[in-house]
Amino acid sequence: YELTKKALLEKEQRNPSMFLTVKGNNKKNLIGQMVIKGKISSSASVATYKDVALKLDFFSKTKALLESDEETIFVEIKPGEGEDFKTKYFAPKGTDSVAISIKGAKVVQQ
Repeated sequence: YELTKKALLEKEQRNPSMFLTVKGNNKKNLIGQMVIKGKISSSASVATYKDVALKLDFFSKTKALLESDEETIFVEIKPGEGEDFKTKYFAPKGTDSVAISIKGAKVVQQ
């Protein structure tokens, strides 16, 4: 059991983006900022992740990529759990939608 657990932990540590998912939505506020709310969830069995790096891609109505940014969400996500987040951006002119993806995360050492 311990060997299996250790092998699983090593796999989860090597590739956090395989075990983390993000879902979110966005809207503009009164001062023109893009407000992005979402949830980061972990499907890991052993590893606890923190400081999750997100990639934000801003698209126009015609699906042209206007800009890409990175945002770090400073939370700790235990195995099988999730954390909500909210961030604000002055999005590029013409932004219609934002795609969010996991770029990486640090692993909390046990």
